[in-house]
Amino acid sequence: MASIPEDPRPELTPLAALTSSFVTEQSVYGVILVSGMIVMSGAGDPTSLSVFVVVVSTVVVFWGAHVYAGTVAGHGFGRDARPLSVAFRRAVRQSNGLLVSALIPCAILLLGTARLVDDQLAIWAALLSGTVLLAALGWIAFRRRGASVPRSLAGSAMTAAFGAVMALLKVIVVH
Repeated sequence: MASIPEDPRPELTPLAALTSSFVTEQSVYGVILVSGMIVMSGAGDPTSLSVFVVVVSTVVVFWGAHVYAGTVAGHGFGRDARPLSVAFRRAVRQSNGLLVSALIPCAILLLGTARLVDDQLAIWAALLSGTVLLAALGWIAFRRRGASVPRSLAGSAMTAAFGAVMALLKVIVVH
């Protein structure tokens, strides 16, 4: 039975890992997940703390499920078998975008929790930060692939549209 070598990618510094985790499909999915949690937990008269708890706990559960699924799928069997530890490390690396994508909205929610800003302002700012993050993710992804400025702007706008839809849903849910 042929053995599969260790993951050939070099170990990344923490900053490089954070940067490489940011522009991934998991990051886009994570921002949309966080935005959805803000919308759904924001019905009624929530506090920024209650929204923060819902968002963090949901993101951690989704991240754990993503790591678990990636480990099981990446472990393989037969000729494609690789050590479980290699599959786990790879799954963690690929899933980090889910965690990284929640950092900015959660930091904004914490501003409300610390009473530095009004709860509703923190909740709306966290939700709108998702739209800005999605625009940035779209822009960076298109530019990395060599797209022209007009195509990158269009890609950025299309990616940001997911966040705009979430903000619209919040308006509908709240009112």
